[in-house]
Amino acid sequence: MPFLEETYDVAVVGAGHAGCEAALACARLGLETIMFTVSVDSIALMPCNPNIGGSSKGHLVRELDALGGQMGKNIDQTFIQSKMLNESKGPAVHSLRAQADKQAYTRLMRQTLENTDHLTIRQAEVSEILVEEGVLTGVKTFSGAVYHVKAAVLCTGTYLRARCIYGEVSNPTGPNGLQAANHLTDSLKANGIEMFRFKTGTPARVDKRSIDFSKMEEQFGDQRIVPFSFSTDPESVQKEQVSCWLTYTNENTHKIIRDNLERSPLFSGVIEGTGPRYCPSIEDKVVKFPDKERHQVFVEPEGLYTNEMYLGGMSSSLPEDVQYAMYRTVPGLENVKIVRNAYAIEYDCINSRQLKASLEFKKIKGLFSGGQFNGSSGYEEAAVQGFMAGVNAAMEILGREPVVLDRSQAYIGVLIDDLVTKENREPYRMMTSRAEYRLLLRQDNADLRLRKIGYEIGLVSQEEYDRVIWKEKAIEEEIERLEKVNVGTGEKIQEFLNRYESTPLKSGTTLAELIKRPELDYDKLAELDEGRPSLPQDVQEQVNINIKYEGYIKRQMQQVAHFKKLESKKIPEDLDYAAVGSLRKEAVQKLNAFKPANIGQASRISGVSPADISVLLVYLESRKMK
Repeated sequence: MPFLEETYDVAVVGAGHAGCEAALACARLGLETIMFTVSVDSIALMPCNPNIGGSSKGHLVRELDALGGQMGKNIDQTFIQSKMLNESKGPAVHSLRAQADKQAYTRLMRQTLENTDHLTIRQAEVSEILVEEGVLTGVKTFSGAVYHVKAAVLCTGTYLRARCIYGEVSNPTGPNGLQAANHLTDSLKANGIEMFRFKTGTPARVDKRSIDFSKMEEQFGDQRIVPFSFSTDPESVQKEQVSCWLTYTNENTHKIIRDNLERSPLFSGVIEGTGPRYCPSIEDKVVKFPDKERHQVFVEPEGLYTNEMYLGGMSSSLPEDVQYAMYRTVPGLENVKIVRNAYAIEYDCINSRQLKASLEFKKIKGLFSGGQFNGSSGYEEAAVQGFMAGVNAAMEILGREPVVLDRSQAYIGVLIDDLVTKENREPYRMMTSRAEYRLLLRQDNADLRLRKIGYEIGLVSQEEYDRVIWKEKAIEEEIERLEKVNVGTGEKIQEFLNRYESTPLKSGTTLAELIKRPELDYDKLAELDEGRPSLPQDVQEQVNINIKYEGYIKRQMQQVAHFKKLESKKIPEDLDYAAVGSLRKEAVQKLNAFKPANIGQASRISGVSPADISVLLVYLESRKMK
């Protein structure tokens, strides 16, 4: 009996945030791309929190946008509240976060995909990867159809052999009750791919009409909204915003949870998968932090189209009756009605150490992967991996070098490097503390860091690239001007300094030197600066940061120079570390398992000491001399 056979350049398996970015990147680079999904209605689904961005995650979205991705543009058109987090702290940790209208976000992304040339969307479950002599040749669907491709990107999210669990209820479904993908895991294992079992969770969605908001703290968006995308006109996103709300659990909540722990599948052993340490369930929080009297609960709208509200901070897998009891102890939720129960979800994912830094499998040429399938968590982490995997699948087909961002270039580089070099036994979450060079990798300068790379890939337009070139020049010229503009010790200057409680001048100085004072900045000095040019807000921001943090930035750039030296010392792929004398046994095992591409990567592998690196450097130098 004949089966359908078709040919494409690239197959993308999954249409979540990773799959969407992978498919768009490949198609926009001119490759005939087919994207598979178990349900077309689940394209760019937001099955958990109704927001994009957040601490460090906002950095990822802006970097993705600078490279030519879609997520930032999509949220700019569909957000209902926007806020810059951590503004009381330094610029390195400022992060954008926007509440999304979930349905509008999904609808717009689907519309974008459906109207992209070279992209075909197919509702079908991929059940097999086809591999010949270590090279991917195609994928096969559950119906038996074969799609011959030159590369494939696996972005299965939380759908592989998924099951949703709360109390004694266990449903073999993907998120939001959607169909799970139950057949691909066996094919991956048969091709030598090591799999893990992870889990994550989500809180209940409740009816807005059953909430007493008078008992909660209202949370407003920013007065001046900053868009995620560098291509979005800032004026176009200034709009009326919807409020979020903050309330807290209490001792009554915690007692109900403690009294019912034996009914929690998380503690009874029903759940096998490892959960995310940095996004724990409410029962996890109560057990691990017994001295904490209360935990925050963020009550967030799911969109303008619905009365559903998301209870952020209270994800759970407790039984239905316990969920009702505990939620109703929270101020403002005393009469709450649940629309969708909280649940935990278990799913299959890979050991990401099997990947190269390009996100291609080491053992299977042409097979790439991205997103939660790689053992990470979060929409933003998924999107950037999907994008990079898609780009590198395209680069391989087009005969171009892979695009690999290092830890000094982007949060994306930190994320991928951590996934491929560290032992991740739980879902990986991006955090600002993971980035050693975070003062250089700010969300505000992502375009200055990465636009050129996006342009070289072919996903950033000439107009967008020219804008960044102009911006770089404008920043440089304004800093030079401020370093030359002198101010004396006249009465006007002293009165100005006194007003801002700044030390009076005993001799003349420059405007640049005054900007470095903690209590002053570029904006405040405008009244003293008669020759000040009219510059866009984003240029002014860069001028202020670059002058104010000049010393710290120079120091971090010196650290990057040292880092680059280690990254430039390549290690032969076929090196047998057992032949390197004086390496410790643990180091030999880890290095042979990981096969790092360079000394920098080797130095970040758990179990490889600085002494081992020194031995390895000496050995590599001795090989050069022979």
